[in-house]
Amino acid sequence: MTESAYVDRFTLERLPPREQWPELLHLEELGYPERLNVAKVLLQDRVAAGFGAAPCVGAERAGGRLTMWSYADVQARAEQVAHVLCDDCGLVPGERVLLRAPNTPMLFASYLGVLLAGGVVVATMPLLRAKELSYMIERAKIRIGLCDQRLLEEAQRARSMGSELELLLAFGDGKPDAAELERRMADKTAPFEAIDTAAEDPCLIAFTSGTTGNAKGTMHFHRDLLAVCDCFPPQCLQTRSDDVFIGSPPLAFTFGTGGLMWFPMRAGASTILVEQPSPPKLAAAIEAHRPTLCVTSPTAYRMMLGEGRDLSSLRAGISAGETLPRATFDAFLEKTGIRLIDGIGSTELLHIFISAPVDEIVPGSTGKPVRHYEAKVIDENGERVIGQVGRLAVRGPTGCRYLDDPRQLEYVHEGWNLTGDAYIEDENGYFWYQARTDDMIVSAGYNIAGPEVESALLLHPAVKDCAVIGVPDPERGQIVTAFVVANEGMTCDDGLVRELQDFVKESIAPYKYPRAVHFVDALPRTATGKVQRYVLRERSH
Repeated sequence: MTESAYVDRFTLERLPPREQWPELLHLEELGYPERLNVAKVLLQDRVAAGFGAAPCVGAERAGGRLTMWSYADVQARAEQVAHVLCDDCGLVPGERVLLRAPNTPMLFASYLGVLLAGGVVVATMPLLRAKELSYMIERAKIRIGLCDQRLLEEAQRARSMGSELELLLAFGDGKPDAAELERRMADKTAPFEAIDTAAEDPCLIAFTSGTTGNAKGTMHFHRDLLAVCDCFPPQCLQTRSDDVFIGSPPLAFTFGTGGLMWFPMRAGASTILVEQPSPPKLAAAIEAHRPTLCVTSPTAYRMMLGEGRDLSSLRAGISAGETLPRATFDAFLEKTGIRLIDGIGSTELLHIFISAPVDEIVPGSTGKPVRHYEAKVIDENGERVIGQVGRLAVRGPTGCRYLDDPRQLEYVHEGWNLTGDAYIEDENGYFWYQARTDDMIVSAGYNIAGPEVESALLLHPAVKDCAVIGVPDPERGQIVTAFVVANEGMTCDDGLVRELQDFVKESIAPYKYPRAVHFVDALPRTATGKVQRYVLRERSH
């Protein structure tokens, strides 16, 4: 390992021992140098190569007007942020910096500024509350925070809870007098030379959005951020410099950071950020601003179809965060002509590792391992199985490295990352999602995957959204239980329950039908759009 640039060695000293890392593959083929600052590569080198005037990141202003910052604009602001951190806040290489904001150009520039300065980004979801923020601040030992002025209250509350956060600078929309950070930035006019970090210096601590236990901090290197850009996008998206990305995932979520920052910048492309990207607002922004690539969840794609907006500018849609139901794939294809690109990734591996190019998609399947990754399905003995449900194991150029956490030994086994997903690999090498391993329903001896039942229910015209879980039952062990959000105008009574049950029996194996159906106004979801099945389980007790 080449010598680290870090003065603050907190992250280096809390990496798991090397023998607990997953096996990392194909790094020699990717050819990254031993010394590497990812923000220099994505931003400063891009400007030096002549992309300074090219559009980089934009957002809607009042009245729906789109304001774009060029690569040179982003570089100027990112370098100013780096100067503030180093000159005014005393940041030393290796220190962690809390970032808290909705998706805005200033968050985008601040993220890059932290990396240029040799800091370690800890980006947090806008919806997190003080208790959750305080936990992350304590776990990562964060002294400095940059926060959108509209979200200051919870950050200040976290700070008052005895946390180590000493400096909390607010920012606005990037104008010189918008907030404290911009006022400090105003006189930082000198260029900033990126800190000469090592490729294996941690530059990101991404906290998982797991539904059980305390969030785990996953550490990623400068090299890792480039690796995910050079695996999935070239193969499955064929990204071009004239592409315009848009999407809903928060930049604090690695699905969002990759799809809305790293991927476009690696290609010299641009991105449009939508602050409150509900499906109606995302559909309206696509119609107004004509992006070419969309990054969002299956639920959002399904809901956008009901908005009646013109989505014809899109050449591809990337779907992740939860499994893509066949019904959603078919409906989107029928109305737009676009075959959605499904993918599975994880915070631990940083981004998508199984997917398929448009011309190789098998509807209903997640796809095959993307370039430079390997995957297999294993049984309880760790042996590879074909055509059987088992645990998904993955390895490639990125992998799990938890921040000082004994759960490292649960995620990494014999060099493979065990993602916690149950899959089937078919004889053609395609992978078919079944459920989270904790969400497999065992009823009267049958293994039933909740997402398969959900996909069947979504084909019924009465169903707007749904989630399926197993509920304890004294006779069957568990029974399949569906929570259904019905479309407007439907009568949610016993008659509809029987109709839905019969519909599922006719669509898939009859033993998989939901023996209990509950109608709800909405499903509980995380900030990243995942259904909180544990909340549904609690409701069922």
